[in-house]
Amino acid sequence: MGVLLQALLLDLPEALDTARLALRATRAGAGAQINAALAESREELRLWMPWARDPMPVEQSEEHCRRMQARWHAREELDFCFYEKACGALVGKGGLHTIDWSIPKFEIGYWIRTPRTGRGFATEAALGLAEFARAQLGARRLEITCDARNAASRRVAEKCGFGLEGIHRASRRDAQGELADSCMYARLF
Repeated sequence: MGVLLQALLLDLPEALDTARLALRATRAGAGAQINAALAESREELRLWMPWARDPMPVEQSEEHCRRMQARWHAREELDFCFYEKACGALVGKGGLHTIDWSIPKFEIGYWIRTPRTGRGFATEAALGLAEFARAQLGARRLEITCDARNAASRRVAEKCGFGLEGIHRASRRDAQGELADSCMYARLF
């Protein structure tokens, strides 16, 4: 049986819980809520995320949700919305991306809504995703990559027990389209 077929046959939970967060698989219908969080966070996100450079119409956010749902079922990407359990508010998004089922290896990505930053939600979500990848997906390697200047994202990787493997010089385009260095953090199981 091929590696992808084995991945397609996995019964994966679409809901994960941490102490303060409910991580729910990104699904059709969440576009307006995600769009509002993006609009509120655009000034901060546009520093690091090229996709956040320009305002996004609600329809594009909804299209993203539907694409993530399809990619989930194809086991190409496992994307989640992060909700604060105490109040039900969307605090961010992220998931397991750049998947290589032959290892298995996953890259953890995340962003937190600006008014909710600095409260440990990114670290908590990343740890929840790491445990999900280890326990449910048999991950052998997890990665977190970020712009080398993004101190907050680097702190999240370090708090989650990821080791810096290197700084890749001029390896990505930043949100302004300029070449920038990126950090590669990894955690092995």
